[in-house]
Amino acid sequence: MFSSVKSFKGQKYHELKQQCIKQRRLFEDPEFPASDESLFYNRCPPGRVEWKRPKVIPNFKEQEWDSKRPQKYAGIFHFQFWYFGQWTDVVIDDRLPTINGELIYCHSNMENEFWSALLEKAYAKLAESYEALDGGTAADAIIDFTGAVAESIDLVKGKYCENISEQMKLFEDLLKVHKRGGLISCSIMTSSPSDTEVETDMGLIIGHAYSVTAVQKVRLGERLLFSFKSEKLFMIRMRNPWGKKEWNGAWSDQSEEWKKVSDSERKSLGLTVQNDGEFWMTFDDWCQNFTDVDVCRIVNTSYFSIHKTWEKKMVYGAWTKHSEPLKNRSGGCFDYRATFLQNPQYVFDVKKAEDKVLISLQQQDQRIYKKDGKGDNFPIGFEIFKVELNRDYRMHKLQVQERVATSIYINTRTVFLRKLLARGRYVLIPTTHYPGIVTAFILRLFTDVPSELRELKLDKPKRTCWSILCGYPRIVTEIKIHSAEGLQRQDRSGGADPYLIIKCENQKVCSAVQQDTVSAIFDTQALFYRKKIERPIIVQVWNSNVLCDQFLGQVLLAALPGDPREPQTLQLRGKGSREADEMPGHITVKVVSSDDLMEL
Repeated sequence: MFSSVKSFKGQKYHELKQQCIKQRRLFEDPEFPASDESLFYNRCPPGRVEWKRPKVIPNFKEQEWDSKRPQKYAGIFHFQFWYFGQWTDVVIDDRLPTINGELIYCHSNMENEFWSALLEKAYAKLAESYEALDGGTAADAIIDFTGAVAESIDLVKGKYCENISEQMKLFEDLLKVHKRGGLISCSIMTSSPSDTEVETDMGLIIGHAYSVTAVQKVRLGERLLFSFKSEKLFMIRMRNPWGKKEWNGAWSDQSEEWKKVSDSERKSLGLTVQNDGEFWMTFDDWCQNFTDVDVCRIVNTSYFSIHKTWEKKMVYGAWTKHSEPLKNRSGGCFDYRATFLQNPQYVFDVKKAEDKVLISLQQQDQRIYKKDGKGDNFPIGFEIFKVELNRDYRMHKLQVQERVATSIYINTRTVFLRKLLARGRYVLIPTTHYPGIVTAFILRLFTDVPSELRELKLDKPKRTCWSILCGYPRIVTEIKIHSAEGLQRQDRSGGADPYLIIKCENQKVCSAVQQDTVSAIFDTQALFYRKKIERPIIVQVWNSNVLCDQFLGQVLLAALPGDPREPQTLQLRGKGSREADEMPGHITVKVVSSDDLMEL
């Protein structure tokens, strides 16, 4: 099914099946035996469990029952899950747990359909037992089944039932997700354990994960041939996983409101008036009655698509403990200022003027530890800082960088954030909420153009044989240029297209071009590890032209550790010494230097 698939526990479906066919026996899985230990880890079954083999199985050509060739059936199946960043093939036998001849867990309304029970068994094997599947979120399961990215939305905190503008934005977003094959589920948060599976006055079940099966704008009244205006309702359709118990408010199956909709419109919507667990609501009622939504997006990374194509980058990481602060990688969230920067750090670039960035942080599945009395997800999240354009080493001081985004911190397996970021370089720091937590994670970043996401592993430049010969950095200097004002006018409209070049020894950093202005805001940062501190840092302002760029002035900065750290406004001068002729304009710059290479 996928080009790179890992065999779970080393079991290879085709090899095992051929062995069974050759030996004329049905497969019995030694890695997930038909016993109570595969069902529960801390409680007893509600009755005597009998494991039975179904005589009708999924209609999938390679695995299905063939009545003409029954000898080819070996009682073995395999399913593939997106397991911690890797498509993983899980093999099972077809023995399913029953009590009194009835399947204990997942089952179909069709007596001869067993694919859902077999899929559930493979998923339980991945989690080490059926009981380990209790709880969790629909989003986690969907990620495991599809490799999607999941966003959790709190309808109450977001005040979607009050803010109509935000409600409409959410509707359009869900409409787009549904049209593009994404999956959406919603639920009502329980206020106490006793509320679970309690039915509300409106027929909704608290604590249930409802699946969204349609998001549509429904036309009211008859559709006229030459009419361009018609009233539309924003509607959403859901299904109760029980297959019964439905919403009984406005637009429920037999409500009077449906008389406002034409027969043809009702037919196109597939409206039924039976208690099948599927029902419609207005989007406003949906926002009023549900509290939590999980939106799972199939992020398109194919270049052969009519829809937007995202650039994806995925890295594996881990929070680990160490007694030495510089080697510790589990520092806790931003509240723990003394240890926060000990977490893993990742740098990425936004290369457009603005880019929408999708970030998914997923911790290792903890359910496999439930047998050991653990298994709860750790609260996780991440912070994003805008840093120097050329930063290649770890951050060491919080007050130096601009904090531009913070995810929610929550004890779910995945945390997701959508954020519009300006051009520049950023450092993303994934963390557990508390320091000292040890577990692995994967980080996925989606951007419009390649982001070059990578981990920052070094605290400062590495000492090598080459650095012994050519010299090792003596100080580190950070330059922040806020603006350049009063520049010389360059075109008929009276503006200019200025940009910066910052030079230090053999290094050079360029800013983005600011369009049609003589007073440009740059907010550009650069970081230099300097060997020859007697050489000044040069900051030049240039005007961007089609044929040849024009020099607008420069400043020379000694940038020594003892120099003032407050922002300075400096006059632009011509090329040459600090005493060169003045040129129109000045820049506002802040310079910080230190002989401690890990201060910045």
